[in-house]
Amino acid sequence: MSTPDVQAITSTVLWGAFVLAAVFGALAQRTHFCTMGAIADVVNMGDRTRLRMWVLAIAVAVLGFNTLVALGLVEARHSLHGGPRLAWLSALVGGALFGFGMVLASGCGSRNLVRLGAGNLKSLVVLLVLGISGLVTLRGLTAVLRVATVDMVALDLPRGQDLPSLAAPWLGLGVPAAAALLGAAVALLLLAWVLRRPEGRQAEVWLGGAGIGAVIVALWWLSGHVGHLAEHPQTLEEAFLGTASRRMEAISMVAPVAHALDWLMAYSDTSKVLTMGIATVVGVLAGSAAVALATRRFRWEGFAGAEDLANHLAGAVLMGVGGVTALGCTVGQGLSGISTLSLGSALALAGITGGALAGLRYLTWRLDRMA
Repeated sequence: MSTPDVQAITSTVLWGAFVLAAVFGALAQRTHFCTMGAIADVVNMGDRTRLRMWVLAIAVAVLGFNTLVALGLVEARHSLHGGPRLAWLSALVGGALFGFGMVLASGCGSRNLVRLGAGNLKSLVVLLVLGISGLVTLRGLTAVLRVATVDMVALDLPRGQDLPSLAAPWLGLGVPAAAALLGAAVALLLLAWVLRRPEGRQAEVWLGGAGIGAVIVALWWLSGHVGHLAEHPQTLEEAFLGTASRRMEAISMVAPVAHALDWLMAYSDTSKVLTMGIATVVGVLAGSAAVALATRRFRWEGFAGAEDLANHLAGAVLMGVGGVTALGCTVGQGLSGISTLSLGSALALAGITGGALAGLRYLTWRLDRMA
């Protein structure tokens, strides 16, 4: 048996992540894919077009990931989302903080990266503050508070928290077969809801939803199969090359932005290495910028005033703290995590949605008060 070329595989994972993230950024710029925007459209206008795009992305990601599990190419337990420890309070609280923050900051981390690619300087400020607050919550003052409070409240499950692992014994099936069954069932239910109304059948909805969902699946395959070594030639342990968590990853936009800042600021430190998360951050920005320039959407944009700046700063801090606490954002948990059918991801997504609704009500209250 030949020894795997670790450097070559790592390079493949990093370049593959960059290209796939660029596709994500291009699609998000082209179709206006945005979770916060989807929720705001429903609340403010009763328009569910972007919500159906988001749900379609989830359906494709769920079907694709669980097909990979059924084929034996990846396992949910190898991700941050599939472990047996269900930190339910962290997911709910972190998700709520993130959801409220993304409303104040005019979008989540991925949306701000996409907007930065189109020349929005407000997004640059948001991403810098999000990255700093994310770093502090990963290993600084807020990290100590996080570990001493919400992270202490958890349930230890007998097996992984992904639905196929939990349901397999009750169904009398192996985990791969349960993943195939449950993944298809959930995806079909979501797809039926998307197609229920004419707006769910629009070409742009399918371009954004199906395209971004497919990117999530491809990233899981890249990190969980291509970058997976059953036995690393140096450590003789199982390894996932190119990832910061040393597990398989798809895409997220809080910890990777923090890691990107850390990598840039300590570039000469040889212990700081380029990771898949950093590559996806750069890729989303590059893909968005390419489409913005090609379609002449690129426009410089700044803050309207002091209150606008204050809202975005507060939102960025809440997103950095909340995204790390919840182990992901609208993309990290709302697409990547939920594709594994993880209970923790479902709770984080519920927290994000609740926080976003509260944030929208707060902004409405502020506008009414000013009027």
